[in-house]
Amino acid sequence: MAGWASEGRTPRVAIIGAGMSGIAAVVHLRRASYTDVTVFEKADRVGGTWRENTYPGLSCDVPSRWYSFSFALNPEWTHRYSYGPEIQAYMERVAREFDVERHIRFDTPVAALRYDAPEWELTTGAGETLRFDVVISATGILHRPVLPEFEGLERFAGAAFHSARWDHSVELEGKRVGVVGTGSTACQIVGAITDQVAQMRVFQRTPQWMVPLPQVEYRSVTKALLRRFPSLQRYGYDFYKDRMMRTFSEATVGDAEQQQALSEASLQNLADNVPDAELRERLTPDYQAACKRLIFCSTFYPAISQPHAELVTEPIARVVPEGVETADGVLHELDVLVLATGFDHTSFILPTRVTGEGGRDLETTWDGAPRAHRAVAVPGFPNFWMLEGPTGPVGNLSLITITEHQLEYVVAMLDRMRDEQLASLEVREEAFRDYNQAMKQAIRNTVWYTGGCTSWYYDKSGLPNLYPWSPQRYLDSMRAPRFDEYYERRDGDAPARAA
Repeated sequence: MAGWASEGRTPRVAIIGAGMSGIAAVVHLRRASYTDVTVFEKADRVGGTWRENTYPGLSCDVPSRWYSFSFALNPEWTHRYSYGPEIQAYMERVAREFDVERHIRFDTPVAALRYDAPEWELTTGAGETLRFDVVISATGILHRPVLPEFEGLERFAGAAFHSARWDHSVELEGKRVGVVGTGSTACQIVGAITDQVAQMRVFQRTPQWMVPLPQVEYRSVTKALLRRFPSLQRYGYDFYKDRMMRTFSEATVGDAEQQQALSEASLQNLADNVPDAELRERLTPDYQAACKRLIFCSTFYPAISQPHAELVTEPIARVVPEGVETADGVLHELDVLVLATGFDHTSFILPTRVTGEGGRDLETTWDGAPRAHRAVAVPGFPNFWMLEGPTGPVGNLSLITITEHQLEYVVAMLDRMRDEQLASLEVREEAFRDYNQAMKQAIRNTVWYTGGCTSWYYDKSGLPNLYPWSPQRYLDSMRAPRFDEYYERRDGDAPARAA
């Protein structure tokens, strides 16, 4: 069977997921004249994580001006840091205005992908089988909620749900509410609902470093100016990008001065907003700031300092019908239990079964420690590209910026296939190995490794699954693909690697 490039036609491209990355993929591919695109979305509308998460207080910790598609800058943002519903509305509007939705098959999960050279066979959840020349995974990273394995959780008599599956039918007013976790999600929830509940119990396993969210509501005159002078929108985008990359981004990968500044800001935040010395001590981490994802939140400390709120630091022993029992034997009676316990960070496109050349299984290949070459490609899986894949700079950079640069890389790969009439491109084992070995060494110089904490960034390898160098270095690499890192196969060529 001949490949699309030698046949002189545009490739059939399957995109898995209609969240932020899937929307961007359609726009970038079409602009590069790759128009035969089908997006498979398991839900009934676009949005990804902003569709799935609807909990009270949900907001983004990347400034709105930067957390925007470069091709759809938005003068209408209402706040410096946007709230979830507004971001979801933005995603839906962009998909509509750029005619993305006509490419999407909603309510169509992908069950399996199998490489049958030079094409991919895609099987939907309903059992339909289709063939594509190229597959792009745009599933995101944190999309499979993790439920804690607490003894007796199923016997809790009240309402219990994961933060990403918020039950809006549950009335919180005057209720005794427990929140498990103190990550960014938990802090936003606690800050948003504590005023309305009768009692708040926050079950903390590890304290978190936190800085205030410098929130600003934009005035109507600001929006009018941005609409009238679009160049100001580009200025805002570049300003916030440069500011974050010179401060927070650099602090995580070795800038001692920026790291010290984060630590001082976090300690000052505690001193300013937690008046009780004993509570302040229990909220003070014993690891470096930014070792875990730094939390930007101005509402948590005032909320947990209220008389009807309590920080519980004893481990949870079990859940009983009446509430939560901790290891010290105390029963915390509750009406509602919110599980802000995070996501499976090793999934990416899984649990979709992905079978590459020679029957190579992606889940088995990763074995709990997913890795990719430059966060986009995996040996043994030709013509398969990932957006926001393993070992990307997701710990210190806007995901939209990452995705758009990765799409430049993917388009360059498709252009290469077209120009050279290639049947497939597949990253070389040695390029993948050398790149990931260098990352393995370099990650030990970052605060994620040296900071004295464990975090969701760690996987089965015992190392953080993150890009260890300057984020700008990564973005530059996406704009300058090295084709010598790939096997280039033409129609009729034997497999480039052993099965």
